Amino acid sequence: MKRIENATSRQVTFSKRRNGLLKKAFELSVLCDAEVALIIFSPRGKLYEFASSSMQETIGRYQRHVRETQPVKDQSTEEDIQSLKDETACLVKKVEVIEAAKRRLLGENLGECTLEELQQLESQLERSVTKIRAKKNQVFNEQIKQLKEKEKQLAIENQRLTEKYGVFPKGSSLDNNPREETSPSEDTNSQISDVETDLFIGLPESRLKRHSSA
Repeated sequence: MKRIENATSRQVTFSKRRNGLLKKAFELSVLCDAEVALIIFSPRGKLYEFASSSMQETIGRYQRHVRETQPVKDQSTEEDIQSLKDETACLVKKVEVIEAAKRRLLGENLGECTLEELQQLESQLERSVTKIRAKKNQVFNEQIKQLKEKEKQLAIENQRLTEKYGVFPKGSSLDNNPREETSPSEDTNSQISDVETDLFIGLPESRLKRHSSA
């Protein structure tokens, strides 16, 4: 929503909205039995007003109400401010106490401590060390458990790869059956014998003659 730039349109809109507003104020006073006072100044400074009873009485009633309620509001605000100040001061003291305790835990400003305070401080540090060690052991155990689980997974993966690519360790059944050296078989010897028999067919005497002549 923004100001109407055209002067004629702005004057027409003012007249319509003014009449509507005066009508609504009258209806509100009649329907709800409310004391209503409405004051309107046009852009040229002309006054338009409506009052269900008396404009002066309504304005005076408004001023009295403001004077009666204003001190109560101021007093309430002052009380709220004072409460915030007290709360802030209390928080500042708590912070100072915590800072002092922190410095003592770090071994600072121990000269002002009594024997009882030093004993309490020692007990507190021992309890803290016990809790820290317990937490450290818990973290170690969790890390060891994770490493064992990772080792188990790697072993399963190694077995799967071994079975997939047929990689066998040394000393397996495949290495226990080396390939035997090739040697002439009995069939080869028989074939040689058959060849010699074919070359020397005949009686033993004739075979001797052939050897002697050779």
